[in-house]
Amino acid sequence: MRINDGISSLSAGTLSQLIKLVSKKSMELSLYIYVYENYCIAYLPWDSSVLWIVTFLGVDFFYYWFHRGSHEINLFWASHQTHHSSEDYNLTTALRQSAIAGPIIALFYLPLALFVPPPVYLVHKQFNLLFQFWIHTELIDNLGPLEYVLNTPSHHRVHHGRNPYCIDRNYAGTLIIWDRMFGTFVKEKPDEVIAYGHVHPINTFNPIFVQTGHLRNLVTRCWNIKGLWNKICVVIKGPGWNPGSPWCGNPEDIPPIESPMKIYDRKVPHWLNVYGVIHYLVLLPMYECLMHNRLTLPGYIIVLDVAFFLLSLSSLGFLFDKKPFAYPIEFLRCTFSAVLLYIFRDNIEQPHNLPSVLISLVIAIYASSAFLLITIHQLHPKEKQTKKVN
Repeated sequence: MRINDGISSLSAGTLSQLIKLVSKKSMELSLYIYVYENYCIAYLPWDSSVLWIVTFLGVDFFYYWFHRGSHEINLFWASHQTHHSSEDYNLTTALRQSAIAGPIIALFYLPLALFVPPPVYLVHKQFNLLFQFWIHTELIDNLGPLEYVLNTPSHHRVHHGRNPYCIDRNYAGTLIIWDRMFGTFVKEKPDEVIAYGHVHPINTFNPIFVQTGHLRNLVTRCWNIKGLWNKICVVIKGPGWNPGSPWCGNPEDIPPIESPMKIYDRKVPHWLNVYGVIHYLVLLPMYECLMHNRLTLPGYIIVLDVAFFLLSLSSLGFLFDKKPFAYPIEFLRCTFSAVLLYIFRDNIEQPHNLPSVLISLVIAIYASSAFLLITIHQLHPKEKQTKKVN
C-alpha cells in the first residue's frame, strides 16, 4: 500500500467510529430495537436453525439493496462515496468507511426487525461485514466454482472500478446471487486493468473532505440548478444524473481511463512517510483508551478527545497533500500536545489506564516532532524565494 493513501483510509475508519461517541446509543440499533419491541409479527427462538439461515439470507439481501441504493441515490451516495474514494485497492480500503451512513443503514434493515431478534441481527451483520473485509485485495485472482455463489475479490474489484463497464455493478455483500438475480452482475475482464476510485477523483488525503466532499458538491449543485423538480432529482436520482439523462446518468459521460493511468500522489520525502506512520501509531493507544473508557468519561472530555483526533488526522492529511499551511499546523499540534500531556500526565494515568512510561514516550515524540518541524520549516522561505526568481 501507499503510506499516504493507507493512512487516509485508516483515518476514515477511525472517524467512522469516533462519530458514534457523540451519542450514547447507535441510531441504527435504537431504531431496530424500537420496531422489534413494538411491531414484531413472529417471535422465533434465538437458537433456531431456521432463524439462523433466514437471518443470514435476510441480512445479505437487504445489504444488497442498501448498497445499491447508496450508489443509485445521490443523497445516499454522498455518504457511501467515502468508501470508494481510494485509488488503491487493499485491506486498508475496506476500513475507509463513512462516518454519516448510520441513519441510511437503519432504513434498509428495518424489515428484519419484524421477526429477527436484535442480538441475532447484530451477529449476522458483523459476519457480513467481516466477510467483506477480506475481499478487498488484488492478491486473489479467481476462486473457481465459488465465483458463481460468493462475492469474491474478483467481483468486488469490479465494483470498486471506475472503468465504464464497472460502474454500478456487483453490489453483493456475501452472496453474488443477488446481483445475478437482479441484473447488476458483471464479470471482471482479465485483459483490462481496473482503475479504482471516483469517476472524478477527489485528489486529497484530507479525512474531512474524504467524508464530506460529495455532500458539499451535492448542496452546491442542488442550489445552482434551476427548477424545483430538478433540485429534487439531483437529490433522489443517481450521482451522474443531469436533466434529460437516465436515472443514474449517461454512461457516455464517464471519462475514459487515462493511459498511462494517473493516480493522485503528491511526492513527499521518505522521512515524512515514516513520520506519518509513527504519528498514526501514537494515536492508537489514545484511541483505544478513549473507546475503553467512553462510558465513564465526562461528555466534554469525549468532545475534546474527538476534536483532537479530528485535528491530528486532518493535519496528517495536510502534510500528505503538501498544503502550504501543513507544517505550521502540525508544529502547533505537536507543541500543544506535548505541553498539555506533560501538564496533565498525572491525571491521565488513572482514568485512561495509560502507563506513565507510554505517556512519557508520547510526550517525547510530540516534543521532538515539533523541534523537527520547526527546523525543516526554516527551509521553506528559501524554496519560495527560488521559485519567485525563476
